[in-house]
Amino acid sequence: MSSESAKKTISVALGVCLVCSVLVSSATVALSKKQAQNKLEDKIENILIAADLYSDGIDIEKVYEENIKPEIIDLKTGEPISEKEYTSELNPHDFDIKKIKDDPRYSEKIPEDKDIARIKTKPKYMIVYRVMKNDSVSKYILPIYGKGLWSTLYGFIALDKDLRTVTGITFYEHGETPGLGGEVDNPRWKRIWKGKKAFDENWNLKIAVIKGKVDKSSPLAKYEIDGLSGATMTTRGVDKLVKFWLGKDGYGTFFKKLRERGKNNGQV
Repeated sequence: MSSESAKKTISVALGVCLVCSVLVSSATVALSKKQAQNKLEDKIENILIAADLYSDGIDIEKVYEENIKPEIIDLKTGEPISEKEYTSELNPHDFDIKKIKDDPRYSEKIPEDKDIARIKTKPKYMIVYRVMKNDSVSKYILPIYGKGLWSTLYGFIALDKDLRTVTGITFYEHGETPGLGGEVDNPRWKRIWKGKKAFDENWNLKIAVIKGKVDKSSPLAKYEIDGLSGATMTTRGVDKLVKFWLGKDGYGTFFKKLRERGKNNGQV
């Protein structure tokens, strides 16, 4: 083969490689945008499920915009941060728990004796969603996460405006065993949560996911949720993560601030 032919062959090969690389890069960019949009839509859908606002065929973005008011709160103070404090990561639109909890600017280590959810670090800030009705808050949607048996479970729990009554729960990401721990996705199990009390009249945290079935005659029945059959570790994980986030090391200060405002307004 002549040197000129070799050069042409190499040129053609390089040209093909260049074209292929451009096509692959373009496809990757397009796919990543689609994946990001799907992830956002899935998140919105799960917020609406927790808020009991979801049904097949609805325009989820429209329903979300009309009914949900997100805000970023400082978990230490319990107060929402101002828009002046927003950053590219710390804002309602782009807030990503996975990124925030691993960013030393926005997270902190949890002492081992307090880390009942086994998450090691927690965000200093969290996004919460106020469900609005007639310009008033009807319930609060709160992100929760913690370890199950095989994975970290990410979800939302909804509390009524009384801050005591659970109105919904959903998990949008986990890797638990299908048919066992994966039963956290079972609509029948999630319905059990509705109407359960998270706190007693003195604001002591009482909610518990127990092993086995709840004894309906027990005075604790209003606080208890049936465990997942055959999934003891996942049941325990859900119990612990819910207790962590509803407790003083999670949203506790936020709840306290809301109760204080409620008392001043004659609501809580």
